[in-house]
Amino acid sequence: MGNEKNNKINYRAWLMSGLFGILTGFFLVIGYQLETLDKVDLSDRNAMLTMACLMLVIAIDTRYVWRNYEQAHSGQKLFGLFPLKSASPLDTSDKKIFLSKEHLCTWGILAALGLVVLLAEFPGFFVYDAQEELNEVLTRTFTTHHPLLHVLLLGGTIALFHKITGSWNLGIFAYIFLQMLVITCILAYVITYMQKRGMGKKSRILWTVYYGVFPTIVMYSLCSSKDGLFSAMLLLMTVLLVQLLENPEAFLNNKSKCAAFIAAAVLMPCFRHNGFYAYLVFIPFFLIYFRKKLSKVLVAITVTPVILYLLISTALSAALTTAAPHHQEMLTVPIMQMARVYTYDKDSMTKEDITTLESYVPEENLVKYTPRVSDLVKVGFNNELYEQNKADFWKLYFKLFKAHPMTYVNAWLLTSYGYWYPPANINVYKGTTVYTFTYDESSYFGYEVELPGERHSLIPMIDKFYRYISIGSFHTDHKVQALLFSPGLLIIIYLYVLAYRLYKKDYRNILPFLPILLVWLTVILGPTYLVRYVVILWFALPLLLDTGSTQI
Repeated sequence: MGNEKNNKINYRAWLMSGLFGILTGFFLVIGYQLETLDKVDLSDRNAMLTMACLMLVIAIDTRYVWRNYEQAHSGQKLFGLFPLKSASPLDTSDKKIFLSKEHLCTWGILAALGLVVLLAEFPGFFVYDAQEELNEVLTRTFTTHHPLLHVLLLGGTIALFHKITGSWNLGIFAYIFLQMLVITCILAYVITYMQKRGMGKKSRILWTVYYGVFPTIVMYSLCSSKDGLFSAMLLLMTVLLVQLLENPEAFLNNKSKCAAFIAAAVLMPCFRHNGFYAYLVFIPFFLIYFRKKLSKVLVAITVTPVILYLLISTALSAALTTAAPHHQEMLTVPIMQMARVYTYDKDSMTKEDITTLESYVPEENLVKYTPRVSDLVKVGFNNELYEQNKADFWKLYFKLFKAHPMTYVNAWLLTSYGYWYPPANINVYKGTTVYTFTYDESSYFGYEVELPGERHSLIPMIDKFYRYISIGSFHTDHKVQALLFSPGLLIIIYLYVLAYRLYKKDYRNILPFLPILLVWLTVILGPTYLVRYVVILWFALPLLLDTGSTQI
């Protein structure tokens, strides 16, 4: 009986390490081809052999590392950077964690560090559709292209402070400062939670420095884009899920915890629409996990966010008389796939096919096709025609797919491989001129201040450093260090940790991170690969490494 159980455990270990090896080998070889060739070349026998060898070696090494780790650290914290002083769970009945001395102290440190960079980048990073969102408020012309709650918060705050002070820069600074306080408050909460669970002093210092200094985190704490607040709310929901799964009874008996979870789950999709779809897919997994312990309270806190989000979205849309929907955001992948066929295989298309495609996407946009970003193509999409006649669009889509399946695969992978290939050069906007510069060496981060703002750095040395990281040659000058800034490396770390937990059947410490993985899956169907869409991978990393345990 014992041997049979051990065999099952060993089989599961090989299954998970094998799956991790297959995914990682695929990421590395296919990602390299896309980066260097702009396509997948399955006929390259050397590449395919290399991929097979990598899959095998990574799978074997992963299993070997797991086995040695278990033998050396049986019963200790999984993937904790430093040993814990204790393994006692946080008392989820504690209603004063946000007002605790530990939280306020950590929050103060993070806010002070953020303020230094904000002054260096005064009035802050006002970029990524910032001007467009502000103009919606100023002109009272709203669309659903950007989340309306974020539009109102950003535009309303800036307009209010401009009216009071007469300065657009002070309005931008005020909004970003307030946003930074919210984000750092949540980051500090995560550290305080881990501290109360028994995290040691060294780890506490490390993660405080990480949250307060690591450029990717600081950039999006001080950036006007919706991505910072979205990631912060997703992080808050994740840490609350950790607590819920750790001690369900205590959590569900705590009204403040339940209210906080509902608020986080409602606000998260209010800042990025894809968060709503990720949460919807998460719900069945969540309820299946608790199928034997379902209660009215548990169902209520799970379903209530969906209802509230739909009510808020509908009410805002109705009250602000939004324009027609922008279907191109949901159709980015199909549009780019057909545009690639049009660009490289136009001779194989009939005149009728070309006419149909150009009626949905004008020729002037189709000829601007670039492999790694869809903005110039999708912007001309005929939403009115699509509303009237979806059938012809999809009929042509599937017809071209049957004739050019590999072209479709390449089109999709080229706009997403930066999310899973660690050495990917995130320079999708190369050659694009914006307000204050032209992207050249990197488009890792937007960096600039869009009009009506204007940068006046109070600490030029720090400003020069962030410019170098954002749009300079950092990622080619320091390729090893740049891996720490790579979404591809981060997702491999997440998959490694979660594959181990699947092997150990540690579902309690997998489920809280499922919404993050689901959000990642939504963005690989997006318009391009940019850090802004997956900054949550950096936000949640300390929590991922602090949770989980090995039980031999």
